[in-house]
Amino acid sequence: MSDNPEGAGLPSGLKQAVRENASRFRWLGIALIVLGILAILFPLVASVATKLLIGWIFLLSGAALLWHAFQARGWQPAVLSGLIGLLQLAVGVYLAFFPLTGLVGLTLILAVVFMVQGAVELALSWQHRPGQGNDGPGWVWMGLSGLISLALGMLLTAGLPGTALWAIGLLLGINLLSSGISFVALASAANRL
Repeated sequence: MSDNPEGAGLPSGLKQAVRENASRFRWLGIALIVLGILAILFPLVASVATKLLIGWIFLLSGAALLWHAFQARGWQPAVLSGLIGLLQLAVGVYLAFFPLTGLVGLTLILAVVFMVQGAVELALSWQHRPGQGNDGPGWVWMGLSGLISLALGMLLTAGLPGTALWAIGLLLGINLLSSGISFVALASAANRL
């Protein structure tokens, strides 16, 4: 028998919840895998769909803020709230009703996020290298992850505007696929917990 059986250290309530919902986790995982594969096969469609979803979120939140500003006219910051609502409405209209516009901007934002994430991971990796009071091997993996994130951000930026047509959809697809695989794996491991 192993010294560290699978699921050791997990609260018993969590183990029980995983066992009871294994079938749901499996079906969720399968659905995410299918959506991930579709997004990888059709990255432009997935990119546009993601952009449209973000646009509608901005439209709804902008409308709610604008409604709130009109309802709270006696509140001094209501004007600022209304201006933010108008700004969100404008961004929402731009993203939701013009299918191919905005993809470059969203891709640039994604590239900047990757570069910042990569820089932070590299800094953390450098701080946790051997000889700094930490002898764990995790610093290498964090550094590698930082380099990959930094490189992805630079590649996305260097390839603009062409990368805007596929980057968001492809990355979304990879994320959905990996999440789906993890849910299927969790469901498969439920009986061993």
